[in-house]
Amino acid sequence: MERFIKKFSETGISDILEVGGKNASLGEMFTHLTTKGIQVPNGFSITAAAFRYFISFNRLEEKLETLMSGLDRKDFLNLNKTGAKARELIMGGVMPNDLRMAIIDAYDYLFDNADQEVAVRSSATAEDLPDASFAGQHESYLNISGHNALLLAVRRCFASLYTDRAIKYREDKGFDHSKVFLSVGVQQMVRSDIGCSGVGFTLEPESGFKDVVHIAGVWGLGENMVQGTVTPDEFLVFKPSLKRKLKSIIQKNLGSKCKMMVYAKKNDETNVTINKDTPWELREKFVLQDREIEQIANWALIIEDHYQKAMDFEWAKDGINHQLYIIQARPETVHSRKKTIQVKSCQIIEKGEEMTHGEAIGSMITAGFAKVLSSPEEAGKLKEGDILVTDTTSPDWDPILKKVAGIVTNKGGRTSHAAIIARELGVVAIVGTEDATTAIRDGDQITLNCAEGKIGYVYRGKLNWKETVTTVSHVHLPENVKAQLIIGEPEKAFPLSFFPNDGVGLMRLEFIINNYVQIHPMALVKFDQVKDEIDRVKIQNLTHSYPHKEQYFIDRLSQGVATIAAAFYPKEVIVRMSDFKTNEYAGLIGGKYFEPEEANPMIGFRGASRYYNKRYQEGFRLECEAMKVVRDEMGLTNVKLMIPFCRTVDEGKKVVALMETYGLKRGENGLQIFVMAEIPSNVLLAEEFAEIFDGFSIGSNDLTQLTLGIDRDSALIADLFDEQNAASKQLIVSMIKKANKLHKKVGLCGQAPSDSAAFTRLLVETGIDSIAFNPDALLRGIENINQALITDKNVLSERHSTYH
Repeated sequence: MERFIKKFSETGISDILEVGGKNASLGEMFTHLTTKGIQVPNGFSITAAAFRYFISFNRLEEKLETLMSGLDRKDFLNLNKTGAKARELIMGGVMPNDLRMAIIDAYDYLFDNADQEVAVRSSATAEDLPDASFAGQHESYLNISGHNALLLAVRRCFASLYTDRAIKYREDKGFDHSKVFLSVGVQQMVRSDIGCSGVGFTLEPESGFKDVVHIAGVWGLGENMVQGTVTPDEFLVFKPSLKRKLKSIIQKNLGSKCKMMVYAKKNDETNVTINKDTPWELREKFVLQDREIEQIANWALIIEDHYQKAMDFEWAKDGINHQLYIIQARPETVHSRKKTIQVKSCQIIEKGEEMTHGEAIGSMITAGFAKVLSSPEEAGKLKEGDILVTDTTSPDWDPILKKVAGIVTNKGGRTSHAAIIARELGVVAIVGTEDATTAIRDGDQITLNCAEGKIGYVYRGKLNWKETVTTVSHVHLPENVKAQLIIGEPEKAFPLSFFPNDGVGLMRLEFIINNYVQIHPMALVKFDQVKDEIDRVKIQNLTHSYPHKEQYFIDRLSQGVATIAAAFYPKEVIVRMSDFKTNEYAGLIGGKYFEPEEANPMIGFRGASRYYNKRYQEGFRLECEAMKVVRDEMGLTNVKLMIPFCRTVDEGKKVVALMETYGLKRGENGLQIFVMAEIPSNVLLAEEFAEIFDGFSIGSNDLTQLTLGIDRDSALIADLFDEQNAASKQLIVSMIKKANKLHKKVGLCGQAPSDSAAFTRLLVETGIDSIAFNPDALLRGIENINQALITDKNVLSERHSTYH
């Protein structure tokens, strides 16, 4: 007689043909990983042989085969009827007595309690493809107890081989229905109905980035999360820090968790579940404590190491004994294969009526319906995929901009807020049109064309364009000049890490502060000075789980920076300390109480001058404490810090000394502190600044602005703004030469190297160490550097041998 029962303790991954992938994996973990500290609930499998015996005993083979032969395989119009009839046939069958007794004996033997609650789960397998995945196609039944309820649940699992979705899946995959069988797993029930549960991946599931563990969880049973009906809490754990026993949680996002699935009262044999509203105190609380997050992540490493492949898994926490368990694991199938990185380029095929034009941001084309808005308060009018048309943008717009397909503004140039954010978000934008809000009417369907150089065109209607996809596997990084990225949004970090790069040359804090923190740091330090009741409520809501409001700022900022630093680890990530202007700081929650009004914030109270000033010094302390967490507690020492808009040598000394008092001592734990070279004084007094800082990063946007006396946000004189102006280039060349002479690192972050191969060649010939590009310009920038190196190979080799 074929074997009907296999205990988990005698099952391994080689038993897929007998018990299916799900049960084989449970047996494998129970047998081999419980000795390594992973808790896996005990259980047994009812084998595929038992299923075949049930079908044979009830003489269902021919009936099911006839039923399936009558399936409409073109339009599947009779799928529902066919599936229902197949399930009815199986549910009408009789459980053979010997199989019935084998199931009852295994249940009674493994579980001391005669009414032990168990989970009864389907685990399909196929004769000719034992490694086939049937995830999500068949049914599971939870909180089953007692002999009768167990036998009914097993029969229902058998019947679920013919759910409509399972039938359609097999048709799509080309499986013979008669060659796919059902094994059933019976596993001790973890009481997550009064605890919590979730899933995890041993990589980042969106991008496939392999150095993190992604964990998600909800209160109660996990079905709500699987079905996508609630937003779970999400956690990211950085593997290298975890292995070194450092603080490894680099991201914690609180989900709404508005519903929780729990067991209903035992009013019938199936012990059905119900969905109820999650109490408010639980909605506002993370489902896991930090130590539990790290425990699950450590288990994930053990599982991944055992299977030698990326895995996804299910976990549960018992609300009675408060213990964590792994209740399932399977190979991850979406990203585990090597990714091929592709980049799109666009070309317009037809040109329609031009409505307006301005500065092109990026090089893509998009189309959508225009929404003409005057302020972020009108965000409710904006739908996913609309094109925002407005006068100008500020950081208040940032959360809104994530949903748009494009941006068109009256004001601003290529380095305005709208332009910077559009690049970071990968959104098509046309700025500085002067007349967009009058030339374009709300509701117009328009096309934005940024694929023809510096000028971007807005056309009426949806036009045709073609996209070309380029793979980057053939792209080779320059040998002597680093090609780095400019980045500010943590959500973009993991996908961008797959691009050829030498790290991050400029990581702006502003996006994280505006979107992840939202609150002005001084409003947290001096909450009593925030008088507006609306602002006070917003701050209380965001920080309610923190006994000390300052810690909220430190945690949110450190996690945002750590996500980017982890994505590029161990490559350097140069983090620029905050460089909002006063009007932008004032836009943060509570900010208006701590910011002066300035006629021209662009050259006012910004950068280094803020850090030691009593108006902001405590806010700078919080920034420094966050950076200390990233570097010292999380071990992300690839983070280097940079001071913006440092006007005088004395100012630089003050800031570096202040950072030391806050625990960021230059040279300690490998800490390097750079300075932005964006003011003519930085270039003219480079020798003095070099005594204070470890290197320079030329900010060509501000350096050009201050050299030519141009407000770079002014559309009226935007045509005069040119980083390749002779005066600007002279200062840039001077800065590079001085840095080389002083043996200090010097890089540049700006738009010009992307736009001009000649400008890039000038930088390379002069001796630049690194150039940072916006993501959409990285590949073109690498090509420009490589071309420049070919023409200047001898000079570069000689210079770098001396420098290094």
